Formats: sequence, structure tokens, C-alpha cells
Amino acid sequence: MSEPVRLSKRLTELLPCSRREAELYIEGGWVAVDGQVVEEPQFKVAEQRIELLPSATPEEVPMVSLLLHKPAGYGIGDGPNSVQRLLSHANHWAEDHSGIRPVKKHLLRQKMIGSLETDTSGLLVFTQNWGVTRHLENANKPLEEEYVAEVSGHLGEGGLEKLKRGLKLPDRQLPPCKVSWQNESLLRFALNAPQPGQIRQMCAAVGLKLLGLRRIRIGAVSMAKLPAGQWRYLLPNERF
Repeated sequence: MSEPVRLSKRLTELLPCSRREAELYIEGGWVAVDGQVVEEPQFKVAEQRIELLPSATPEEVPMVSLLLHKPAGYGIGDGPNSVQRLLSHANHWAEDHSGIRPVKKHLLRQKMIGSLETDTSGLLVFTQNWGVTRHLENANKPLEEEYVAEVSGHLGEGGLEKLKRGLKLPDRQLPPCKVSWQNESLLRFALNAPQPGQIRQMCAAVGLKLLGLRRIRIGAVSMAKLPAGQWRYLLPNERF
């Protein structure tokens, strides 16, 4: 029995190829050890069967952005209801049409943009791309966000127009926004960079109680039919 060595080293001996090319093959999900894909160049192997999969190319794994449908009750942290725990290949939406081959590196060093309160559900963006981060976090050009609010109570006279014009809250004056009824219990809000608790305050100011809140769009990117608790890749033609 030979001493175990790094998978990347063994691959350089088998192909042959450079150490860097071997690492790119492995990180790209193109190398199988005894029939199982291994994506860690440092994985130790001895006498196992090592295969390079068909169509393998030694290319850098591209940076990607992910769209997650956060369920209500999930927040930031390390607990069982952490949104970060939902970023696993087990929660990758089966109907993702991006055509991107999922690899482990896609889930590493993902930055969450535009967090949601724990009791709010809906669209969350994670990205490895600094360009996407810069665009979404540009305070000078905040993107419009769209929410669906489940409410109860009686909307006071002229309440909808007050919401549209921009309410004066005890601590600040709110800018105008778009508000419309979706049905008798659901209100749609479209506004720029809302602060935590803002929509709840807006509803209370016109006699409504907020029962649930879901973000369905950021800029031009919509959550659409993405199921709760699952994620998909940002499509190549999607722009915020």
C-alpha cells in the first residue's frame, strides 16, 4: 500500500497536468474517486480508482449569485433556523433553469445582501460577485423592492392615498411609494430601501395590523415561483 497523497498530486501523475490544472479539475467537480465526485484538492487518496469525467475542463469556477426564498422564522446566526444553513445542495431548486453545474465552491464565501427580519419571508440575495454587491449596496441609487403584506383591520378613510403620498412617522417623514390592494387582505408595497419595521409602522398608522410580510422582488429580479426554503442561481440574463 502506498502512502496517502493529496488528490491533486495524484491527478498530476495520472494525466499528466500541472498542479494548478489538477486543482481546477477537482474544484470544478470533474474528478471522481471510486465513482464519487470529490471537489477538495487536499483529499487524501491511496489505491482508489481516480477518473476524469467527460467534458472536463481546467477552468476557474465562476463567481455566482444565488436567490433564496427565506421562510418566516429564519434569521442570521448559527442556530438550526439560520438562513445560511439553507444554502446547501439539498435545497437547490430542481427547476433551476440557469444551466449552471452546481459545485461546492459556489456555496463558499457567499455574502448576503439586503437582510430580512426574522418574521419576514421572501427574496434574499447571496453573491460572490463584488460587482453585484456594489450595485445592490449603492446607497445613492437604492433599488425598488416589492412586498406583499397580509393585513387585518379597517383601512381608515383616505388611508391608501396617505400611504402613497408618504406618511409622517414620529421619527421621520417617509417618501412616496406605490401601494395597491391585491385582494381584501393582501397589500402590495413597492418602495426604495425600506427600514426594518417600516411597513409595519405604515400599516399601523392607517389602522391596519400586519400579519405577515413577504419580499417578492428586488429591482428587476423577481422571486417568482421559487419555493420557500429553496434557492436557485441568478440567471445569466437577469439584471437587478
